[in-house]
Amino acid sequence: MEHLTIKANGADFHLVRAGSGKPLLLLHGWPEFWLTWEPVMSRLSDRFMLIAPDLRGFGDSDKPDGPFGPDGHAADMLALMDGLGIERFAVVGHDVGGAVMQPLARQAPERLAGLFFFDFVYPGIGPRMAAPDRLNHIWYQSFHQMEMAPALVGASRESCRLYISHFLKGWAHRKDAFDDVLDAFADNFFKAGNLAGGFAHYRASHAGRVAMMKGDAPQLAPINVPTCVRWAEHDPLFPYAWTDRLGETFSALDLAMFPGVGHFPHREDPDRAAAEIAAFFQRIGWS
Repeated sequence: MEHLTIKANGADFHLVRAGSGKPLLLLHGWPEFWLTWEPVMSRLSDRFMLIAPDLRGFGDSDKPDGPFGPDGHAADMLALMDGLGIERFAVVGHDVGGAVMQPLARQAPERLAGLFFFDFVYPGIGPRMAAPDRLNHIWYQSFHQMEMAPALVGASRESCRLYISHFLKGWAHRKDAFDDVLDAFADNFFKAGNLAGGFAHYRASHAGRVAMMKGDAPQLAPINVPTCVRWAEHDPLFPYAWTDRLGETFSALDLAMFPGVGHFPHREDPDRAAAEIAAFFQRIGWS
């Protein structure tokens, strides 16, 4: 695996590149960075060129000055691929990465061979995200917008580790999925600017999510790029029932449940995750 720093869209981006073949851009969620993809990358490097960046605000990439949401990340990723000299590529994403892939597909559909999603927010979830019985699941989205949040979570390495591990274990069905890298994740988020950098996504996304939860999200034309969604059976954050309106956002949709995992299919069952990714891109001729 090769570590690179690429200048794009006015910022420096850290990424890891591995393998050879058709390019796949891997977009992480929160609380993650490029390392979350390592098990999948090791299983796919014999058939794809895998590019796993740290999104702006995360890992070893530059930090935004304030709120920074999916539209900004999408512009970053297009510029990043330009910087790598890659015109056409496919994208795999999860969580925040899945939120980024939607404006990416609207901004530059001609550059995308296909989209592969694990669990993520899309407009069809609507008011269900804020239903009374769901409030205990989304409290962190409000907390992350508070000015004191980075200082509180980052008061010590141990407080940072406790906070990050709460989500990595709490949202997973296979509770040991991150045990081997938990210290690496804690150290990464404890680096200067990384807590605030990750929280910037929630500050930028707030207005759009409120509109979605009120049922006032703007009606956008469906995304026509070939799309595969493998949604976890046991995601406590985004239940599988919320996939029922995906067809309104993606016109060329291949949807199935990913059994036996929670919010992090790519980390909880990397063998199956890699196989699903490879099979989809083979079906659409991107392999």
